[in-house]
Amino acid sequence: MDELPEFKRTALEVLRQPMEERHVTISRAKTTIEYPASFMLIAAMNPCPCGYYNHPTIACTCPPGAVHRYLNKVSGPLMDRIDIHIEVIPVPVAELGKALPSEPSAVIRERVIAARAIQTERFKNTPNVHCNAQMTSKLTRQYCQLSDQCRTIMEAAMNRLGLSARAYDRILRVARTIADLEANPQITPTHLSEAITYRSLDRDSWGK
Repeated sequence: MDELPEFKRTALEVLRQPMEERHVTISRAKTTIEYPASFMLIAAMNPCPCGYYNHPTIACTCPPGAVHRYLNKVSGPLMDRIDIHIEVIPVPVAELGKALPSEPSAVIRERVIAARAIQTERFKNTPNVHCNAQMTSKLTRQYCQLSDQCRTIMEAAMNRLGLSARAYDRILRVARTIADLEANPQITPTHLSEAITYRSLDRDSWGK
C-alpha cells in the first residue's frame, strides 16, 4: 500500500482484524462466515504532507500540528499490528553511486531458509502456526524468554518510548527472528536492541 495515510480511515481500520487473527469474519442476519486471510502487509508513507519532516538538509514547510494530524490518519491500533516500522532518511546524491560492500542475495537467501527451517521445527506440534509472526502471546512468552539484562533493556525501552503491550509482543517476535537468522537459540541484548530500533513510528515523540 503506497501513500498509506491517503487511504480512507475506514478502509484501513478493517485491516486490523485480519492482521491480528489471520481471518475475515463476515456477519449477516442469518449466518456468519469466516474466510482465511493470512497476508503480509507492506506499506509506505511520507513523513508529512510536504514530505520533508526530519529531512537532513531541507526544512519542513508544514504548519504547526500538520505533521501530527497527518500521521494520525493511520491509527495507533493499526500501527501496533505492523511488526516493523522503518524511517528511511534520504541518501545524499554523493552516496548513491558508491559501491558499498554488501552480502550477496544468495547468501541471505540461505540464511532465511535456515531460519524458516528452525521455525518449522519449533512449531511442528502447534496447529496453524508456522513462523514466529503467527505466535500467540502464550507462545511468545514460551519461545521468547529474556535474560535479566534483556528484561532491563525492554523495560527501559517501553518506558522511554511509550510503547504498547502489543508492541512489546511484536518486538519479542522480531527479536526471536533475528536470533533465528543467526541460528542462536537465545535472544541476546543485541538481538533485542535491533528489534526495538525497528519500531520508530509508534513512539510518543515521533511527529510532535
